[in-house]
Amino acid sequence: MNFRASEFEFRYRFFFIGGIFWLGFSLYFLDKTNVSFSTARMILGKTASANSPQLDRYTQVIIGLGALIAALAALIRSWAEAYLHSSVVHDMELHSDRLVADGPYRHVRNPLYLGNILLAVGMGTMASRAGFFVLAAGMTLLCYRLILREEAGLLESHGESYRGYFRSVPRLWPSLRPRVPAGARRPNWLDGFLGETFMWAFAIAIAVFAWTERLVHFWIIVGAGLAVYFLQNSARKKSENSVE
Repeated sequence: MNFRASEFEFRYRFFFIGGIFWLGFSLYFLDKTNVSFSTARMILGKTASANSPQLDRYTQVIIGLGALIAALAALIRSWAEAYLHSSVVHDMELHSDRLVADGPYRHVRNPLYLGNILLAVGMGTMASRAGFFVLAAGMTLLCYRLILREEAGLLESHGESYRGYFRSVPRLWPSLRPRVPAGARRPNWLDGFLGETFMWAFAIAIAVFAWTERLVHFWIIVGAGLAVYFLQNSARKKSENSVE
């Protein structure tokens, strides 16, 4: 059985990723217990009642840890995008014509997908118990399928040069030390961070929600982040079209 993502799945991967988040949080209709609340209760045991201030603080801390994980996801993706360029990262087409082995790509072959999985785990702290499982497992499964599709294209395009990189650098579990020598590519940090505006918005929104416990603040920040992302993405495409 071919476990690679289809061309349709890759082309519309952003919608599939969005669908996983929608499904994960919609499971509150079936499981109404927040996973962070449930985890805090397990840590404290029977000593904490449902309305205990201590239980509330522990829940906030766990969601705050989720915000840190989401921030790590945004940082990894921004670092990777600074080397790969946002026009490639956010394009619907598969780009197998270039091989990047600089920056985070010296430690892990798929830092962008690693960031997606970390974001799902970080945001999962706001979901129900069932929702957290769907977010973490669903995103990992989807990313793995997308990775297999990209790897097939890169192997076809680059042959033995990619095989050497493939054998040296881990797929998703980062190596603490670089596995390949640094190249001559220079990062475009502005492009990397602007291209991941929405990821940073999610990280900040989770942190604000953990602090205020007000869901409206979460949606305001996420909405602002997505608006900035789509505006700058539209401006970038217009600029590229004018150059062509």
